[in-house]
Amino acid sequence: MTAGTTSELLYLTREEVVACASRLDAVAVVREALLLHAQGRTTLPAEAYLPWETEHGHFARSLSLPGALWGESPAIGLKVINSSLGNPLHGRERAQGLTFLFDRETAHPLALMDAGHLSALRTAAYTVLSVRLLGVAAPRTVAVIGGGALGLAHVRLLARDLPTARFALYDLSPGRSAEASRTLGADGIDITVAESAESAVRGADVVVTATTTTEGYIPMKWIEPGALIAHVSLDDVLSDVVAEADLVVIDDWKLISEDDRRLLGRLYRTGELRGPAGEVYDPTRPLGRRVDATLSDVLLGLRPGRRDPGQIVLSNPFGMGILDVALAAEVYALAWRDGLGIRLPR
Repeated sequence: MTAGTTSELLYLTREEVVACASRLDAVAVVREALLLHAQGRTTLPAEAYLPWETEHGHFARSLSLPGALWGESPAIGLKVINSSLGNPLHGRERAQGLTFLFDRETAHPLALMDAGHLSALRTAAYTVLSVRLLGVAAPRTVAVIGGGALGLAHVRLLARDLPTARFALYDLSPGRSAEASRTLGADGIDITVAESAESAVRGADVVVTATTTTEGYIPMKWIEPGALIAHVSLDDVLSDVVAEADLVVIDDWKLISEDDRRLLGRLYRTGELRGPAGEVYDPTRPLGRRVDATLSDVLLGLRPGRRDPGQIVLSNPFGMGILDVALAAEVYALAWRDGLGIRLPR
């Protein structure tokens, strides 16, 4: 990470973050971060989680994800991302936040930038890498469930990697589905609106879940042999998908095992899931299926990925703050070099 002066704090707007990020290979940045993590050259504390209810009864929460990468140019930072399920009802983005970068020597903040775009981009980049490593060769059909910012980020990045693929988009809001489809179609992407989640998922080579649901709805019987399910939201798949998938791949077992709000963390506590090394939550409970690998393991060749075109693969990342920090550091370096942003005196 190219450092500026610690006597100034660089603030980058969303537009500036988007402009800088468009010049990066986000998949390559995520890949490098995963390699550093596999080599033990990262620091990844547990996320801090703060939930509350809005005045109008909507669920809201704040997540804080610190992380550091100790590569050739160390990067240290923190993402704070907040959301309220009531925001879309008022024409506002569901989630928004800020990412900080810190100076290694002084610990002073170096940069402060919009987090929303990078958060969606790093998740989509992780999915693209998962498709490359775990998907069938040349996927033809991609289902995306959720027409918000995260769903659109996935379609755009996957379409670059899979230029001949057809996309099916489904959202609970028909209006959102139609608007997203028009926007993406105008960019030359082959996309249609699905009538239901089931019709989108059935027959798809890749299934991406990008929703806010906390109740599962995707059963194993919907999923085509050979499909890769990129389960990047919380609870879309039902437990039979976890139990019956031929391969279950995660990003970080420690983060998953310490969290009881998401599907895999809950299954670990009920004895239906074991960690990659056979970890069990309660030795007195029956042993469930084992997590097969982390994506870093597959990337390094330490664990096998897909062995057969007909295997069903579940990719279920928790979401690591080090990926946000890695992308933010690259954005910061470009912005500082090109004189972008507002330099705030201390």
